[in-house]
Amino acid sequence: MKEESPGMESVVVRGVSLERNQAKVTIDDVADRPGISAAIFGAIASANITIDMIVQNVSFDGITDISFTLSAADLAKAETALKAVLPGLGDKAQLRTQSSIAKLSVVGIGMRSHSGVAAKMFKALADAKINIQMISTSEIKTAVIVDESEIENAARVVHTAFGLDA
Repeated sequence: MKEESPGMESVVVRGVSLERNQAKVTIDDVADRPGISAAIFGAIASANITIDMIVQNVSFDGITDISFTLSAADLAKAETALKAVLPGLGDKAQLRTQSSIAKLSVVGIGMRSHSGVAAKMFKALADAKINIQMISTSEIKTAVIVDESEIENAARVVHTAFGLDA
């Protein structure tokens, strides 16, 4: 009789990855109306900049905030492209940028059928006093943005939390 090996789905988190040299762009107080995201990301696309995570906040009083990440090497180019469209994004729209950030991701096909993966990741980071600046999820990945100075420790504590260092 053949012993059954655990299937792919039973391995909740398969690995932890990190990306350094990232930057974050936030445009605060943009008008919440059709065409705003198209203007922002159209300008970024025209500048031939590849972006990664995008987060839009909930709109209150007809305004919202949009943040996204990109390679730190493209930050100056992104600022130039966005300053050209900023006046059309709303009366109060403001551009803020931050470099020296990094992305930490946990990946695993088993995440589709298991709850609590994000909670475990966030608790490990909280216990290590590492602040999460942005969160993005998919069926098989949860990614966070943290200060680049904390990425090594973040990777270590998340690795340990999921038993990947055993």
